[in-house]
Amino acid sequence: MFDSQLHRSVQKPLQSLAKACLKLGLSANQVTLLGFAVGLAAAVAISQQAYWLGLLGILLNRIADGLDGAMARLSEVSDAGGYLDISLDFIFYSAIPFAFLLADPDANSIAAGLLMVTFMGTAATFLGFAIQAEKHGIDNPKFPNKSLHYMGGITEGGETIVAFSLMCILPAHFALIAFVFAGLCWLTALSRLWAGYQTLKDRI
Repeated sequence: MFDSQLHRSVQKPLQSLAKACLKLGLSANQVTLLGFAVGLAAAVAISQQAYWLGLLGILLNRIADGLDGAMARLSEVSDAGGYLDISLDFIFYSAIPFAFLLADPDANSIAAGLLMVTFMGTAATFLGFAIQAEKHGIDNPKFPNKSLHYMGGITEGGETIVAFSLMCILPAHFALIAFVFAGLCWLTALSRLWAGYQTLKDRI
């Protein structure tokens, strides 16, 4: 919901950090992989109930996710890099609720399972429309530098990180947070499904 505003507000500091990373000889894809590794480490920490360490890993993963894009735009944007980035993002997003399931199966299993299914809904409607948007040349005005069409909604990347952060800060309330967030995610998925269908149905 507020990803476009957040994207604009962090561009200058990310660009400065991206320039520094490129000078060190790092590539955008290396930062993508490093961020993913940190994200998986965060999931492992959460599964062991080290929630504050998990929160740190989640935040570092998201910084890396913004940084790799900034680096790519300063060097060379590639479809391969965009594909790697989005694929690993969705794996990371699903790993976090799974980690909470492992941390406390008795309390968290149903909520975590629902959230993972929900993320399949948001991912499918996001990626499915991105494929068709590329095919039909549909513009992406809010995110012109993205390697694929970015379809928004009530719950986007920023809202997801807020939810994950709350889960780490208040782990005893994971189930409540997950149920509420899943409901909002389904509103996003259904609105994307409707808007995408309406956008595409009359196109030849």
